[in-house]
This record gives sequence, C-alpha cells and structure tokens, in this order.
Amino acid sequence: MTTGKIAGVLALAAACAAPGVAQAAAPKCEVNRPVVFAGLDWDSNTFHNAIARFITEKGYGCKTESIPGSSIPLLNGMAHGDIDVTMEQWIGVLGESWDKAKASGNVKIIGVTFDDAVQGWFVPRYLVEGKDAKAPGLKSVSDLPKYKEIFRDPEEPSKGRFYNGIAGWGAEVINSRKLKAYGLEKDYTNFRPGTGAALSAAIASAYKRKKPILYYYWGPTWVLGKYDGVMLKEPAYDEATWEALNSDKPVDKATAFPLMKIYTTANVKFAEQAPKLVEFLDKFETSNDLVSKALVQMRESKAKNPARAAAIDFLKKHPDMWTTWVPEDVAKRVKAAL
Repeated sequence: MTTGKIAGVLALAAACAAPGVAQAAAPKCEVNRPVVFAGLDWDSNTFHNAIARFITEKGYGCKTESIPGSSIPLLNGMAHGDIDVTMEQWIGVLGESWDKAKASGNVKIIGVTFDDAVQGWFVPRYLVEGKDAKAPGLKSVSDLPKYKEIFRDPEEPSKGRFYNGIAGWGAEVINSRKLKAYGLEKDYTNFRPGTGAALSAAIASAYKRKKPILYYYWGPTWVLGKYDGVMLKEPAYDEATWEALNSDKPVDKATAFPLMKIYTTANVKFAEQAPKLVEFLDKFETSNDLVSKALVQMRESKAKNPARAAAIDFLKKHPDMWTTWVPEDVAKRVKAAL
C-alpha cells in the first residue's frame, strides 16, 4: 500500500473513531416516539401536513405519522393524547365540539395556519370582465335578479340556477337561508349537487366551455386555484346577522361569510414536551391563494405522493417564507434534505 493510501485509511479510521463526530450534526427529537399529525380528510390539510412533517423530520430529527379521519373524531383523539398536532383546526365550524375539547384542558391553540379562509358565491371572471363579458354589471348578489336568464336552469327555464353546497353541509343550510333573505327564491332554483365531486365537475364543465355559472365555493381549494372566479359582493359581515343565519329563527336579511382564521392546535402534554417544535408550528403560516395554487399542482401531479411532492416544491420555491419559521441550523438541515 502506498504512503498516500495509508494516510487516507488512517484519516478515515480516526474520523470514525472520534466519539460523536457523525452524531453532532444530527438533531435529536424532543420526543422519543413519532410525532402524530391529524390526517384530516381534505386536501389543504394534507398539503400542510406534508410541509410540517418534512420540516419536523429533516430539520428536527423526528419521525412522524398521520392518523386519517374527520374533524370531530380526530379532535377527540387529540384531547385523549392519540394525536399530537392538527394543522387545520376550523374552530369557527366546530363550535361546541371545540369548546368541549378546550374545556378538558388537553388541547390548545399554538398558531394560525392561515387567516383568510374564504366562502362565497362566485361567477367566472370572463362573464363580468372583458370585451366579451355577458354580464359586466354583475357585481353583487343584489344584481342577480337582472341576470337570471343568463344562468337559466334547464329544468325551470323561468329561473336561474344557483349551485349550492351539498345537502347536509352547514354551508348549504346557510346558503338556502341566504337565498330566502335576499329575496332570490322567486328568481333562482336552489340546486344541490349530489356530491362535492359533482359540484366541482359542474364548475369545471362551465369554465371549459366558457358558459355562465353561479356557484358557492370555499378556499383554499384546487377549484379556486384553477378557475378564475369573482366573488359577488354581499352586505358586510355582521356578527348578529350571521348568528341568526346559523339558527332556526326566521331571517329577513343576510350577510357575507366571515373571513375565517384556521388554527394550528396541539395536545397540551405534547406541547410541554416539545417546545422547539411548538415554536416552529406557532410561526408556520401560509395563505388561501398560495395553498389553492398548490392544490392544483397536487391534483394534476403524477407523483406517487402528490402532497409530499407539492410540499417539497413549495419548500424549494419559498425559502424566504419558511426559513422565518425555524432557527438557522434547522433551515440548513431542511435545505440539505431538499
């Protein structure tokens, strides 16, 4: 063996023998088990989970898991300690269920995931803007009676068609009460598609053919990310009117949907065990527009794990955003993993 090769072998042996050299660069997770995320059954939560899990794994040296389910069972699971983190807690929708979980002392808010969740009534932008717009004067729900012929219902040609949410959704009930309060029942049918997929398919079909459509939707969603809609103006949000709409009382007026804050929440015991992770999750914040566009990417992705692929793409494109959520050493490890 040559002198150069001997020197190289000795250097490698010394590096391997030096205690803690390799381990020094690797972070140690604050909990000695996987961090469990709530796998809520909608796409924006899946996307947020994918970002948070990647940073938690690569930046903080933790293992992670996700338990699938719907809002209330997973909220109860977090109160019981089976779930550590929920990236999208729609507290304004959960109502008493959240109040009960919070009263147990086992769950807490640790941050705001995004503060501009929207709901409303939309029409395509090409319908109201541009030289070929068929309804350039349509700006508000109060304008809808003048344009009912444009949205003609094929089953009731004397009326326009309003695509509501799915029967049984809280939003569907609210929208039905709004139609009555706005005096639109005589001009528009209250059409409820059978499924969420049927609603999005109707919207997609109209946009593809550049046809008129009046529809309820919410964000962040891939539909808002893909299709350029204009939300019709409603009376400014009024809390008392909103509470009346959410009750069984007769209503004679309505109000816009509130712009909702969506929270990051955690099990209290986990939050005490993992203050560094909680600090990161507290700073974690995206937006309706950014997430809606990411959800289009997820929907059209051919990757084996579309959410993880979209999360990695987000982390590559927006270091200016996510590096503000974590300390410098964590950011370096995440960048190295990317």
